[in-house]
Amino acid sequence: MTSSTTDFLATARRVIRREAEALAMLGDHLGDSFGQAVELILNAQGRVIVSGMGKSGHVGRKIAATLASTGTPAQFVHPAEASHGDLGMVMRGDVALVLSNSGETPELADIVAHTRRFGIPLIAIAGRAESTLMRQADVGILLPNAPEACETGVVPTTSTTMTLALGDALAVALMEHRQFTPDQFRVFHPGGKLGARLMRVRDLMHTDLPLMGQGTPMSEVLLVMSAKGFGVVGVTTPHGDLAGIITDGDLRRHMAGLLEHVAGEVMTAHPRTIGPDVLAERAVALMQEKKITSLFVVDPEGSGNAVGLIHIHDCLRAGVV
Repeated sequence: MTSSTTDFLATARRVIRREAEALAMLGDHLGDSFGQAVELILNAQGRVIVSGMGKSGHVGRKIAATLASTGTPAQFVHPAEASHGDLGMVMRGDVALVLSNSGETPELADIVAHTRRFGIPLIAIAGRAESTLMRQADVGILLPNAPEACETGVVPTTSTTMTLALGDALAVALMEHRQFTPDQFRVFHPGGKLGARLMRVRDLMHTDLPLMGQGTPMSEVLLVMSAKGFGVVGVTTPHGDLAGIITDGDLRRHMAGLLEHVAGEVMTAHPRTIGPDVLAERAVALMQEKKITSLFVVDPEGSGNAVGLIHIHDCLRAGVV
């Protein structure tokens, strides 16, 4: 390892240590103002309007996105654009969440004045208790006086990390109070890895099922198995319950005189099944554990009727792994 590499690692560790220490300070210094901010947002009829300039603005966009994806309607409004017409996006019933480490950012003046003029609750996150922003706010959350991570002490690093963590804390407090569920989360995350991980079996299962009665001749079973293309056939009782399955393995085991049998004689009884509301991720894990490629989906009400079939290829195509 070269001396330069050693220096780089030392810098990285110092930065991370300083920011971690600042987050610990933030947690220790949080008080009633945090709870008051949560209450203001919960009581709002409209959205949370997040605003900030520069690095605070970048953090604000992320906070707005996190709030919106966890059940709290939110929108970022750029303070400079607000002064040129976007103040119309901030309406009675909304709550404004304004970010500024100094609390004196001049571009915030118009949006702050707008909230005061129309009685829109204002939550401030700032690093100076006596700043204009904190004095104007209905609720002010004060960042502790932690040094920035750079040696010059001027680059927004520690302060933006604390602000981002506060935004996450607000979002999680709100979603837990509202008992926001993974199903609701998936509504806002239909694409990508998160959407795939939150898919249910019912989202991927086939409903045009290869089902045959126990007394069906194997010649017919083979035709259905080939036509459906799942490599499996479900065998049902006279009442429609799933009694067993026939797979390629069952065919090989009964190769001698196969066409002389009926489905009930060849099937594997009591097959592994799954419910429609189980996460598809769990279905994949079960198929991998049992070294099988498909599962029949059984009515969760306990009737035993097969309502679907999920194949591992469908899960893989959807990104469920």
